[in-house]
Amino acid sequence: MNRKRTVAFASNVTNIFFHILTKCNLACRHCYINPEQHGKNTLPLDTITEWLKLFLTRGRDANVIFLGGEPTLHPDLAVAAELAKSMGYGSVTVDTNGYLFNDVVDRSTPGVIDYFSFSLDGATREINDAIRGKGSYEACTAGIRKAVSRGFSTSLIYTVSRMNLHELELMPELIAEWGIDRFFIQVIGLRGKSAGSQSDTLQLTRSEWMDTIPETAFRASDLGITATYPKVYLEPGEPFECAALCAENYFIFPNRRVYRCPLCEDFPINGLRIENDKIVETSKINEADLYQLTIPEGCVMNRLVQPGNLSYHDDGTPEYRVGCCLLKEEIRGLFNCKE
Repeated sequence: MNRKRTVAFASNVTNIFFHILTKCNLACRHCYINPEQHGKNTLPLDTITEWLKLFLTRGRDANVIFLGGEPTLHPDLAVAAELAKSMGYGSVTVDTNGYLFNDVVDRSTPGVIDYFSFSLDGATREINDAIRGKGSYEACTAGIRKAVSRGFSTSLIYTVSRMNLHELELMPELIAEWGIDRFFIQVIGLRGKSAGSQSDTLQLTRSEWMDTIPETAFRASDLGITATYPKVYLEPGEPFECAALCAENYFIFPNRRVYRCPLCEDFPINGLRIENDKIVETSKINEADLYQLTIPEGCVMNRLVQPGNLSYHDDGTPEYRVGCCLLKEEIRGLFNCKE
């Protein structure tokens, strides 16, 4: 029985990560949203509808993840989700901090929203609330219980940093208790607030990551939960692939910027832009000129924006290579596994 697999990039599937606003009721210490680069406006429903249409490609499966800020602050989120499903999007996910504003759970159904994905960054209210804001632990866990009771499939995102690494081991049993289906362990990216003065103290070392994350993912899978985490460090001899070159992922922001690489989002180097309801290429130099470069360290954008997770031999060659930030390892839940 092989439960672990590296999730290969798929060229026949379109995934759009649709930030329909950047407003949020919380002020998380590691928030990657940068209003100066991403916009401060809330997209009206007619714009959301037109942009959803833009990314539907004939003959290719398409999935949409609605993001913010906090997407449930948008009064038309439930309608937008229903429109996306009626247009032909194969799956619709809502990433939320759990407050579930505008009665979105009551205004939608599991047949429309395939997943509510909740962000929680501590096994206790003390740690989570220190990162995400007072009261957020209670609100998120209440939101989880509400979504599960309504029959929605749910996942949980835990962004690991030095602030909460010590509580990660407590999460599998909690997730099983809450009835959550999937567990996403996420690496903290040095974007937005995380790129500031605290950046040197947030990211885990390679040994911290390798010693903790896979083991926790397997423990979750033993409880029947499918666990996924970034494959940050490639195995010796494993080829490097950039998702921006071999997959169809689009990160859309309210100011019309469209990125292919999320590590570029702090900078005005988006390769695409929405103009007059069309997707157009931007002028050079942009992200496409960067992520096509080949370097010994693997991901060129990692080398540029967060080189602290790299290490070198005395002769200057890298000790290992860093994978694309979208490359994932998946540990299937024990009870969902086939021989």
